[in-house]
Amino acid sequence: MTEHVYPTDQPVMVTGATGFVAGWLVRRLLEEGLTVHAPVRDPSNKNKTEHLTRMAAELPGKLRLFEADLLDEGSYDPAMEGCAVVFHTASPFTSDFEDPQRDLVDPAVKGTRNVLETANRTPSVTRVVVTSSCAAIYGDNKDVQEAPGKVLTEEIWNTTSSLERQPYSYSKVEAEKAAWAIADAQSRWRLVIINPSLVIGKTISGNSTSESHNILKQFGDGTLKAGAPPMEIGMVDVRDVAEAHLRAGFLADAEGRHITSAQTVSFLELGRMLRQRFGDKWPFPTRELPKWLLWLVGPMVSKQLSRQMIADNMGYPWRADNSKSKRELGIEYHPVSDAAAEMFQQLIDTGVLKKG
Repeated sequence: MTEHVYPTDQPVMVTGATGFVAGWLVRRLLEEGLTVHAPVRDPSNKNKTEHLTRMAAELPGKLRLFEADLLDEGSYDPAMEGCAVVFHTASPFTSDFEDPQRDLVDPAVKGTRNVLETANRTPSVTRVVVTSSCAAIYGDNKDVQEAPGKVLTEEIWNTTSSLERQPYSYSKVEAEKAAWAIADAQSRWRLVIINPSLVIGKTISGNSTSESHNILKQFGDGTLKAGAPPMEIGMVDVRDVAEAHLRAGFLADAEGRHITSAQTVSFLELGRMLRQRFGDKWPFPTRELPKWLLWLVGPMVSKQLSRQMIADNMGYPWRADNSKSKRELGIEYHPVSDAAAEMFQQLIDTGVLKKG
């Protein structure tokens, strides 16, 4: 990779610093010698912050914790003061929610508005990098077939998700649109967006809280023993996503959206990757289940496997163009097989997965 020297004279701020992608981003910033302002809900909660302070003690940069809440207007002002670059990574990523508006859309949209309106009030800020998602580009794999050349690009927006259907994806659409509306109404700071596909890899904290960990867990707990769903998905190593954020924050020409995805992987291929590393001791799928069978039994197996979800996602190829992230951010993607193996190993090491 091309060597970059990042300016260390002004601090930067990272929201959601205890999160999955943010943990690796904070690490990269500290490695580069930057001072990182990390607003968290409760700085005194060592269970949530100790891995960050321990990491900072071993790296050249400095870490300062601040108290702030995503939905508390004005609470980010102290943390953002004097910062040149703001990285807004905080947003809920879960399929376990009761009220989609309250639990997903409101935190995503109001939190984004809160952080970006704080940037409007903070004269030192010259750039804001927001973690969006490929979910803001497409809703179902069926949508990919409607894209020009059946390939997703940064020009495309997800128009099929809603509060009732795929509310997580809808929250990413609405949050990114809110970010662009605020950015376009001013001219002092530039907005750069990172749109990752499914992010995999081990966490810095050791805790496995991301939805992608739940997907990988199914490969070891027997859920997919009978067979893998016939579904493709884009995947990317968490370290590549962190690197994309870092470069989006500092490279002079970085602008707009960036699909950040290493490769397309089917669930069966992911099972094969894991079997190569871990052998036959775990119940990795060895075949793909037919779509019609999943359509029949899916809703009885999992509330996520609705008939509509199966009809609109299974059996459709998934393709996305990551050339902008390579060209403009200089990202060289790592194979996702390594990240998947590290993630699975961490699930074993932390006791989330136990051999039956």
